[in-house]
Amino acid sequence: MNEQELILLLRQGDELAFKTLVESYQDMVFNTALGVVQNESDAEDVAQEVFIQVYKSIDQFKGDARLSTWIYRITTTKALDHIRSKKRKKRFAFLTSLFGADNELLHDPVDFHHPGAALDRKQQAALLFKAIDQLPENQKTAFTLHKTEELSYQEIADVMGLSVSAVESLLFRARQNLRKILEKHLQQGG
Repeated sequence: MNEQELILLLRQGDELAFKTLVESYQDMVFNTALGVVQNESDAEDVAQEVFIQVYKSIDQFKGDARLSTWIYRITTTKALDHIRSKKRKKRFAFLTSLFGADNELLHDPVDFHHPGAALDRKQQAALLFKAIDQLPENQKTAFTLHKTEELSYQEIADVMGLSVSAVESLLFRARQNLRKILEKHLQQGG
């Protein structure tokens, strides 16, 4: 079944088409959400919301971009909304549960198996994700889509509704900010 056939069947409410959609895009959606929210349980919640949104709004899909681009856009929006919601409700996010008030590691992030976190040591991965979490929202999104999902600059531009040069600028600033955050941590004896 090609993308156009899938869309047509989804618009008709075909359950098998929806199952095919979920099976085809669940890893992409989960990994993208996980890169933004950095918590497996939250990423699962976001993924569910994404597929519900896709199902409900498939009639609004114009076809001016690939289906995957549209789904990435919904995923990043839902993930960012989830973070905002959690902050508003003052719940503790993933990194808060890892690091205490004195910035000591409370428990090993041993269960955190993100494909983009293939670093040698768990503490380095935790430090990197803590640094990524400190980036401004748009830099964090662009960086996550590029490094975790391995999207091209053009694909990121399509997902975020930006120009390619704006994405290049965001990624450049994200790398600069990460370097500063990590250098500061090293200078403080981390």
